[in-house]
Amino acid sequence: MSGWQTLVPDGPILAIALTLAAYLGGVRLFERLGRPSWCPAVLIGALLTATGLWLLGLPYPDYQHDIAWLTLLLGPVTVALAVPLYQQRRHILALWKPILCCLPLAAALAALYAVVIAWLLGAPPPVLASLAPKSVTAPLAIGIQEQIGGSPSLMLGGLLITGVMATLFVTWLARLFKISDPRLIGFALGVNGHAIGTVRAFELGPTAGAFASLGMSLTGVFSALFLPLVWRLFGS
Repeated sequence: MSGWQTLVPDGPILAIALTLAAYLGGVRLFERLGRPSWCPAVLIGALLTATGLWLLGLPYPDYQHDIAWLTLLLGPVTVALAVPLYQQRRHILALWKPILCCLPLAAALAALYAVVIAWLLGAPPPVLASLAPKSVTAPLAIGIQEQIGGSPSLMLGGLLITGVMATLFVTWLARLFKISDPRLIGFALGVNGHAIGTVRAFELGPTAGAFASLGMSLTGVFSALFLPLVWRLFGS
């Protein structure tokens, strides 16, 4: 590190400041762009963070170490999604049968298609293990990845790409097939797009947000229970 980079303080303060600045900048740019579904604020924030790390000459392992405690906040934030679930409990209980019928298949397909495509392209087992939990919200995906192996960085990258693409395609398919029920759109966003899809669902309304929270939570629980078991039986 040389020049003006030597004037920048090192350590957790720098990493936290960079993260918060990138997030706020991402939200601001997202609003200025008209809130496009193809470029959510989290994606802009990630690009700004990567740019900041490059400009500051801060190695990613050091940055990851300095913001480790922020990862602990992902759990409480996910649990807090129980509030909209409680508020929409009547609508959810009215549809518990179709939800339970379609969830296992949807969650299994969300993990399967990426692994199959990567396997057909000749990806090694660590890459397959990193892609398997790509549709699960980050706190649970980290726990799954620790059990089945793989690269945490690749897994988190897969989460980001999956969330963005799921948000884009669910929105597009809903328009194509003229689906306007916020319950269906929200549930599909939550199952396939985890937290990023859930954020998009809340932009559509509280009902869509509640069903997205439900889809994300149930997909995470299902994947956490069965994915490590299936991986041990067939993964290696």
